[in-house]
Amino acid sequence: MSIAEALSLFFVMLSLALIPSASVALAVTRSVTHGVSSGISVSLGIVLGDLIFILLAVLGLSVIAETMGWLFLTIKYIGASYLIWLGYTLLTSKFKTTISVEKTHQKGNLVTSFLAGFFLTLGDIKAILFYVSLFPIFVNLETLQLADIAAIMLVTIATVGGVKIFYAFSANKIASMSKGYNLESKAKKVAGSFMVGAGCYLIVKA
Repeated sequence: MSIAEALSLFFVMLSLALIPSASVALAVTRSVTHGVSSGISVSLGIVLGDLIFILLAVLGLSVIAETMGWLFLTIKYIGASYLIWLGYTLLTSKFKTTISVEKTHQKGNLVTSFLAGFFLTLGDIKAILFYVSLFPIFVNLETLQLADIAAIMLVTIATVGGVKIFYAFSANKIASMSKGYNLESKAKKVAGSFMVGAGCYLIVKA
């Protein structure tokens, strides 16, 4: 993976991590109701879930690339189509994610918060589809090296973990602004543009 490819992957994943989602809502809500440490624990659980998906996607795709080239090419086209569809839905979505939080003084178990983030991520079937469609753009899976996997995982930790922890620290400010906090869709537009562009690029590259 070149520096340019790593940077491209970084900005795509950063944009996606910023999009209001169930994981963001969980991190914010847990942080407000059980303390910032619980919000951070949720974030760490989310990151671990993503890392597992990444290993499954990268290692699985590398095996397919080595043994069944025609099937891998089909997966790349399906993945590209999925990226374009995902980007289109983000660009045209008019719905806002609402995070409703109420301040309490409950004491939260950090392990419970961690597992909540972890299982929320594992329950998102779309995540594995996203990773399967994303990585062929940035990594030559036929010559995949451990350094490439390490770079992908570091990018994931920095983007997904960094953004979710940021939301956890900002949770009290979000709660103080309003009881129901409506998040605007600008991040969705940016991420949607990235996804459509990445999908088109993958089709041309394939």
